[in-house]
Formats: sequence, structure tokens, C-alpha cells
Amino acid sequence: MREYITELSRYIIPALMAVYTLCSFACLVEGTAWKQGAPRSTGIYTIQNIIMFFLQLLMFTDLALVSGDMEYVFFYVFVQVFLLAAVAMVPVIYEKANRLLLNNMCMLMGTGLCVISRISFNQAVRQYIIVLLSLAVSLFIPWILSQIHFLKKLTWLYGIAGIVMLGMVLLYSEVTYGAEISFTIGGLTFQPSEFVKIVFVFFLAAALWEDASIVRVGMTAVIAGAHVVILVMSKDLGSALIFFVGYVFVVFAATRNYLYLLAGAVGGSGAAWGALKLFGHVRDRVLTWRDPWSYIDKEGYSITQSLFAIGSGSWFGMGLLKGNPTAIPFVEKDLIFSSVCEELGVAFGICVILLSVACFLEMMRMSALIRDRFYQLVVYGIGIMYIFQIFLTIGGGIKLIPLTGVTLPFISYGGSSVMTTMIMFFLIQGIYIRLQQEGGRHNARKGKETPSGSAREKDQS
Repeated sequence: MREYITELSRYIIPALMAVYTLCSFACLVEGTAWKQGAPRSTGIYTIQNIIMFFLQLLMFTDLALVSGDMEYVFFYVFVQVFLLAAVAMVPVIYEKANRLLLNNMCMLMGTGLCVISRISFNQAVRQYIIVLLSLAVSLFIPWILSQIHFLKKLTWLYGIAGIVMLGMVLLYSEVTYGAEISFTIGGLTFQPSEFVKIVFVFFLAAALWEDASIVRVGMTAVIAGAHVVILVMSKDLGSALIFFVGYVFVVFAATRNYLYLLAGAVGGSGAAWGALKLFGHVRDRVLTWRDPWSYIDKEGYSITQSLFAIGSGSWFGMGLLKGNPTAIPFVEKDLIFSSVCEELGVAFGICVILLSVACFLEMMRMSALIRDRFYQLVVYGIGIMYIFQIFLTIGGGIKLIPLTGVTLPFISYGGSSVMTTMIMFFLIQGIYIRLQQEGGRHNARKGKETPSGSAREKDQS
């Protein structure tokens, strides 16, 4: 009986994930009606929630049946309590919350907790605790945004704060796999560059929302360049690349000048060439990206094992606990996408990519609709940095680009990453709620003006 359940789950899990993903894109299509003033229907979100909880049931049932370990059952209960609290509590507290972003966030985090628990149960428990703390903090963010109205005035404070935080990391942090990127406090490791991403986006938006002249862009470039240089000196090149791309695209959004994109491409190419000459580990990663098979026993071991895992999984996966993802070095952080594809299937992995793209497209839609230029650039910057990090992580794992060593948001193990990404999503929720309220006030004013206009027409007749 156990074999029947686990074998059927191999096909049902990717199929349900595909249906959930289709629902997400249906919400995006329905967003056209929302843009015109019609509210989105809630039925499709209910379908997503049902699928999400049924997927969790199937995945943790597989883990418990194959391992014979009851600890997965207890962990399943705790994970479901968190997911239920998130999908039920947030819409109650914030009636106008964006349900699509909320549901996709919960789906990706639930998947991540399940996959991490398969790799290391202790790490999954630590990740779960941080996820709970992150939700407790993030729930206040939309309310704080509604109460504070001076965020766009703190331009240079954001820039200085980001430089100071990164500078402290450079001077006092621990060396992790050759890079100085983290602190350990009370047994918990924090990566400050993850949190600086939020401050950096606010700095760019505050600097450029009102004045996007070439002088202002130049002043902003100096501060942004300081961030990137410190990250390069810390050998955190993946984060440096994310900051650089975020800067280039926010400047483009603020100026609508394609020359800045061209300058960014040229500058980025020059920086990549410089990194190749200066850093030995960059040369190793480029070498193994070009031909990992010739170095399979040394530098190319990680990427070859990643490719073997993806190929072994095929479309429907080998089933949870039936693959060998732990053979991949740093699988829980840098290469967790390969683990997802190996045991849950390439089809499931493609759906993870599409869900991330759906989140990004929703962020871009919101950015286009926001009237306040500052908040528009904040949402746009967060969206760009989010999707580019996903591109770096998955692209490195499938040998599309060299490995960069960044995490997959919401899925990889890493407390700083999951907390920062959740804060980013709730910042967007707060801005979305603000947008909805502005739309409601606009419609109310429009409704008041229409009757008076009709009365004047009657008087004239």
C-alpha cells in the first residue's frame, strides 16, 4: 500500500503544481479587469489554497511513509499551522492585500520547508523558526507604511546606512567559503547584505523619484558604486551583481533613457572581465561552466552533480527520499533547485520558475499602476532584484551561467534570505494596499462629481 501511495504521488504532485501555476497566470490575466476597476474574484484564490494544502499533505505523507519517521508528521502539522495562519490572517488584517503574491509566497515557502526537511531535518526546524519570526515582523509592515510619510525624504541616510552595514561586514564578519558575508549571533548566522538590499532600493527610489537628471544619476552612482565595491572586496560577487543590475534598471525606470542600459551592459562586461582577472574562484567557476566534465573530480564536481540530479529526476521525479540530493555540495543553499527537480520532477521545477515569474509580473503590473513615483520605483526595484536573483541561482544550477552562490528566494535554506524576501513581499503588500485605497478615494471623488454634473445638466435644460 505504501508503494502505491508514493508512486501515485510522483505524478499527482507535479500535476497539482501545474494546475496551481495555471491559476496564478489566470489571476494575471484577470488583472486586466482589476486595472479597469473591477475587483478580482476570490474563487481562484480558494482553489489555490486547497491545492497548496493538498500538495503539502502528499509531500509530507511521502516523507513519513518512505522514512518511517514520525517526526515528519509533527513537522507537517507545524508547517500547516503557519501556512493557514498566513493565508487566513493576512486578508483578515489587511482586507485589500494582494492574494496572488500572498498565495505564491506561501506555496514557495511550503515547498522549501518540505525539501529542506528532506535534506536536513534540523536545518528545516531552524528555517521554520525564522519563517515564523519573519511573518511576525512582516505583518506590521503594511501598517507602518500607512503611518509613516517621510520615507522618501531619507535619501542619503539610506545610502550611508547601507555602506556602513556592508563596511562592518567587510571588517568584522566571518569567512564563509572564501567570502566575508555573515555574522553568527547566538548560533544563528545572518547575512547583512540581504537586508541592505531593501535599504539600497529605498535609496535609489528616494534619490531618483523627483530628480533624474544626469547630475543626480551621477551622485547616485557614487553611492551605489560604493556598495558594489565593498561587496566585491568581501568577495560576495553574487550580491554585488544583484546590486549592480538593480541600480542600472532603477535608473532606467527613472529616466527612460536606454543609454543607461547600454552603459550598464558595457560597465558590467568590464567588471566581469576584471573579476575574472582578479579572483581565482571566479576563474574556476568560469572554467567549470565551460567544461565541467573535464574537472568532475574537483572544481566541476558541484555543477556535474547538479546536472546528474536534474537528469535523474526526469519530468515526474524519483520521489521524495528516493534520490540522492545530498551528493550535491551546498545543495540546501546554492543548488536546491536541482534537488527539487531530482525528487519532485523537472515539471515541478518549471512550475517553481513560472510561479516566480508570476510574482515578478504582478510586481511590474503594480509598479505601472502606482501614481506615487517613489513607491513605483521601490516596487520596480524589488521586482528586478527578486527575479534577477532567481535567474542567477537557477541559471547557475542548470549550467546556463557560471555559479554565483546566491540562494533561491523562499526555497533555499538561509534565514537572512527568507526573512529579507518576506519583508520585501510585505513592503509590496503595503504599497499595494495604499494603491487600492488611493483608487477607492479616486472613485469616491468621481462618484461625487458625477451627480453634481447631472444636476447642472438638468438645470441647464
